[in-house]
Amino acid sequence: MKKISTYLIILSAILFASCDGYNRLLKSSNYELKLERANQYYQKGNYVKALALFEELIPVYKGSDKAEEIYYYFSYCNYYQGDYSLSQYHFKNYFRSYPGGKHAEECLFMNAYCYYLNSPIYKLDQTDTKNAMAELQNFIDLYPESARIDSCNKINDILRGKLEHKEYDITKQYFNIGDYKAAIASSNNFIKDFPESNFIDEIMFTSIDSYYLLAINSLETKKLERLNLAMESYLKLLDLYPKSSYLPKAEAVYESCLKMKNNINNK
Repeated sequence: MKKISTYLIILSAILFASCDGYNRLLKSSNYELKLERANQYYQKGNYVKALALFEELIPVYKGSDKAEEIYYYFSYCNYYQGDYSLSQYHFKNYFRSYPGGKHAEECLFMNAYCYYLNSPIYKLDQTDTKNAMAELQNFIDLYPESARIDSCNKINDILRGKLEHKEYDITKQYFNIGDYKAAIASSNNFIKDFPESNFIDEIMFTSIDSYYLLAINSLETKKLERLNLAMESYLKLLDLYPKSSYLPKAEAVYESCLKMKNNINNK
């Protein structure tokens, strides 16, 4: 027990001395020493202490040949602490402040990457997802030969998948609550925005079924038009996806539309 107590006393003394030394450093006006220690803290992964020092040094060294590196490390301190919104801002600001700087390409990429890290699950608001995609495209446009292009494309695929899943859920929700007009509009948007989606044939069937169910409850003046749209959509599905698992259901809807259409025409 004596050995443990002695060890704790020594450890406490070391920690106190360390904290006391850092506090004295913060109060010091020796900026060269602060910069040296900030870099040391950063290299050791102590981003909290490094951040406080770099933040103080930014205005001190503004306009000097050290300003760029200070701001670069300051941006990463925020990143390594998990503050992606703040680090995104500073990475973008680094790029704006030093467009010809040696870290310009990296920081513009990190700006987009931070948006990606802030992108939530697909069920939530996708503003950061869309912002990430826009920033990635901006990076690709400015640095088309960058070694980071493959990473951009992979991240874009993940982000696009979120938007796709979100739009799919919205379309199905409209259909399930019986808002067939909205389901049709959402289906059309989905098909236009995600033509390579694995859900395309299902969404096409949702559109067919929505036209049909909308026609059933329509005025006579609208009924024939909507039946024709349902039938045209079925023929398109048949042409594009002849092996779709949704074809039997779609065919049944088509047959019902045909009967309704014939009844209308025979009146």
